[in-house]
Amino acid sequence: MVTGMVRTLIAGNWKMNGLKSSLSEVEKIVSALDSHPDNADCLICPPATLVVPMQDRAGARLNVGAQSCHPEAFGAFTGDLSAEQLKDAGASYVIVGHSERRSEHGERSAYVQEQAHACLRAGITPIVCVGESYAQKQRGETKDTVVRILRKSLPTLGSNDTLVVAYEPLWAIGTGLVPSAEEIAEVHLTIRNLLVELYQDRGADLRILYGGSMKPGNAAEILAIDNVNGGLIGGASLKADDLMAIYAAAVA
Repeated sequence: MVTGMVRTLIAGNWKMNGLKSSLSEVEKIVSALDSHPDNADCLICPPATLVVPMQDRAGARLNVGAQSCHPEAFGAFTGDLSAEQLKDAGASYVIVGHSERRSEHGERSAYVQEQAHACLRAGITPIVCVGESYAQKQRGETKDTVVRILRKSLPTLGSNDTLVVAYEPLWAIGTGLVPSAEEIAEVHLTIRNLLVELYQDRGADLRILYGGSMKPGNAAEILAIDNVNGGLIGGASLKADDLMAIYAAAVA
């Protein structure tokens, strides 16, 4: 389902999963993509160890990304990877500000914004993540929380730059819980309005993904919601059959 002229993006986040043996799933995905219409984009963000071998197998229709980057291009930052290095390895997208990075690594929104600017500097599309906790949802603070975090996390765009926003309610990640269609529509409209405020007409064309327990059984319903321009998929992206079932819903 394409909202207006916005091309749908189905993005898989493998998180800290996958060994070289897992690349057999990628080969299945590449083969399966050829049997589907080419009217949506497909992306996998594997662990950094697999970016190069995955890119070698990706073919023309599978994009490869990464899961984080350091704001600096080069330097004495042991254990980190820059956006330039990830670009050099074959990554075309980088996830920034994922809730697991914010909570486990203490990444604040200002740092996420620096990462997003680093991606743009390197010619990579940042996927900026945002979401509310269950407590914030219960207090009726979902929209205020999302807007507050995004204002601090989103980069300034140059004339040739683009970005993706991923809405991931924290309480839905990996739990099987999913907001109602009405709740998803309301938050995505809030994000769309903010993007238009910040980026004027360009904000209407930036992709907003839904993340948080999207799977084959609910993908069609979620992707049909206004301003849902794709999904950021966690566990369901590890198996080719599951990811391709979601992709099939996107191109139906």
